Amino acid sequence: MSSAPAPPLTTPFERDPRHNTTATYAECIAFYKELAAAYPATMQLRAAGPTDSGQPLHEVVLSADGTFEPGASRAKGRPILFIQNGIHPGEPEGIDASMMLARDLLRSQKYRPLLQKVTVVIIPAYNIDGMLNRNSTTRVNQNGPAEYGFRGNARHLDLNRDFVKQDSRNARSFAALFQKWRPEIFVDTHTSNGADYQYTMTIIPTQHNKLAPALGTYLQDKLLPALYQGMDQKHWPMTPYVDFEGETPESGLRAFLESPRYSTGYAALFNSIGFMPETHMLKPFGPRVQATYDLLTTYLETVASQAPALLAARAEADRALAAQTQFPLAWALDEQPSGTLQFRGYEAGHKASGVSGQPRLYYDRARPYVRPVKFYNNAHATVVVQAPDAYLIPAEWTEILDNLRRNGIVLRELPQPLTGAAETYTIEDYKTTPRPYEGHYLHSQVKLATRPPATATLPAGAYLAVLAEQGPAKRYLVEALEPQATDSFFTWGFFDSILQQKEHYSDYVFEDLAADYLAQNPAVRQQLDAAKAADPALAASGPAQLEWVYQHSPYVEAGYRRYPVLRWLGAAPH
Repeated sequence: MSSAPAPPLTTPFERDPRHNTTATYAECIAFYKELAAAYPATMQLRAAGPTDSGQPLHEVVLSADGTFEPGASRAKGRPILFIQNGIHPGEPEGIDASMMLARDLLRSQKYRPLLQKVTVVIIPAYNIDGMLNRNSTTRVNQNGPAEYGFRGNARHLDLNRDFVKQDSRNARSFAALFQKWRPEIFVDTHTSNGADYQYTMTIIPTQHNKLAPALGTYLQDKLLPALYQGMDQKHWPMTPYVDFEGETPESGLRAFLESPRYSTGYAALFNSIGFMPETHMLKPFGPRVQATYDLLTTYLETVASQAPALLAARAEADRALAAQTQFPLAWALDEQPSGTLQFRGYEAGHKASGVSGQPRLYYDRARPYVRPVKFYNNAHATVVVQAPDAYLIPAEWTEILDNLRRNGIVLRELPQPLTGAAETYTIEDYKTTPRPYEGHYLHSQVKLATRPPATATLPAGAYLAVLAEQGPAKRYLVEALEPQATDSFFTWGFFDSILQQKEHYSDYVFEDLAADYLAQNPAVRQQLDAAKAADPALAASGPAQLEWVYQHSPYVEAGYRRYPVLRWLGAAPH
């Protein structure tokens, strides 16, 4: 460790006797710069790419012996603990807690040995844009701090919905940083909304069924019990995130099925175990920061003590991914609870609203309780796909190609035309949100028609993504390119141009062509007659029958609703 005299590094939170102050962006980065200058042998502060604010995303790396790169860290058997703060800067506990944690890891004899076993990576503030947009009113339900940042970034994007679409420069820089480190444990600090209850800290782990079996079992059997026990010992009883379908938590807590649009769902695609700690908004800011600090130290202590088991589970998950051929694309919670947990809540009731006079919900803190509640923590896949041997992406879809590269996908540019067996999708039906969501109109309930394998030719310059070459990014590739996946590129509207027909017909002209076509193709006439017999509405409508003929004729627009990414079947060319 550095022999330099320890500077009197304290945070704005610590200097406030009321503990109701969170650091500004300038104060936060200045603190880390001072810390890095004092301990250059054990800490590095580095710019890690641009953000929409114009300020760089920062990467803090803490290592006991100056092992500041992922390969060197893993060569020494050290897992990576990656902590991200301020994705919602109005929820800033992690910003302040991580500042104190970084200092204490470098200065405290108690914590120094932990850095011999774990490398710690910290993003001091992810949504710099929102952190600079400081106010004291937008978190109206929250008990402090006095001022804080805004949830949206400079483009009014919620960055915790941006991990697949990556509209922001923040998300693009994060992807490069995450791919560089591919941490074993990823922690994204937050503050909750919702019900009132006794806990200061709640936690959302990656849903265990969505992880590879080795990681899911390790999470449930070893990691989570140790985290809960560690927080109990620090006098912070903890509970799963308080999400429920009824009016109050007694209706049963439900695990949060984070999809890849969220940070922890994105992390899970790469066999990283993700956590989203959520402090309780109604508790004072001081205890919330302290609970976050204590949870972060508990992660560090637990990862250090369980490093061999964690690394073994990750290695087994990577081996399983390499052999995996079927991939879940969408999930749902089981209808039956997985068990019960002892919940520390407050009795709820109803009283007349001072605004409307109508009954309103309230929680009575004078009436705490501890009682069992059902916990719904098991999930099952609702859509599963058999992966192809490779995906073929035409060169014109540059936004898709850039996104794939950014997330670790190996792409081969075809030096010459490629002919072989491939499946194609046609988008038969889908639903679209009536209002924009994070800058997009999302699609759902996608129904596909799969054309059986046929000989297809792609021109030189197209790109081949071979699944066997993707390593830990294999699952990401499938969920990004399969249209029925919850957060696929199709879901987010990146292929919307294929959903608009570009050519059609004038009825009075096509009537004669259609009649001639039916006369020359009696089998098509028989199909039309059968369709009319099965569908009275079609039988009663001349325009509908004309459209039917068009859709079954060579005049139909081939590219309309034809998904442009092909599923390659068979060995890839060398």
